[in-house]
Amino acid sequence: MIEGTTHFSRKELVFSWISSVLIAAVGLYIILNRGEYSYLDYFALIIHEAGHFLFGWGGEVIMMMGGTLIQLIVPGLLIVFSIFNRFKYFMQVSLFILLHNLINISVYAGDAAEQKLQLFGPPGAKHDWNFLLTRFNALEYAGDIASGFVVLAWITLVLLLFVPLWLRD
Repeated sequence: MIEGTTHFSRKELVFSWISSVLIAAVGLYIILNRGEYSYLDYFALIIHEAGHFLFGWGGEVIMMMGGTLIQLIVPGLLIVFSIFNRFKYFMQVSLFILLHNLINISVYAGDAAEQKLQLFGPPGAKHDWNFLLTRFNALEYAGDIASGFVVLAWITLVLLLFVPLWLRD
């Protein structure tokens, strides 16, 4: 055996791939059932609303972007943390959270023109994505933006699946 390398038993290797396949299967379900809500969406909503509060210092545009930004920043920080600490399973969970948030954001962004989603907040609350895309004269691209987030979710799913190849405890 080469010095500095780690030997993994067959059992450890199989368990590593089983966990990867299981969490990827749930991620696949979320992507394929985009727009159906679950309890995870309530967690995403709390994070999203906290983002508006945290970015409230930056004016109306930054505050409206804050919900989506924090949905990307939180799992991004968790992913970086897991890489530096070589936490393989935590990395998979962090990628799963990112995947879920990307799908959640895609639904919200895709609703910008029609505004059919029920909003959380006081009466007259603004739809973040409608406000932002209208502000930047890009409302007609809401569907394309939503599709972009779905593509990022698919990429995240592939990354999540192959974490055992890159990160070993």
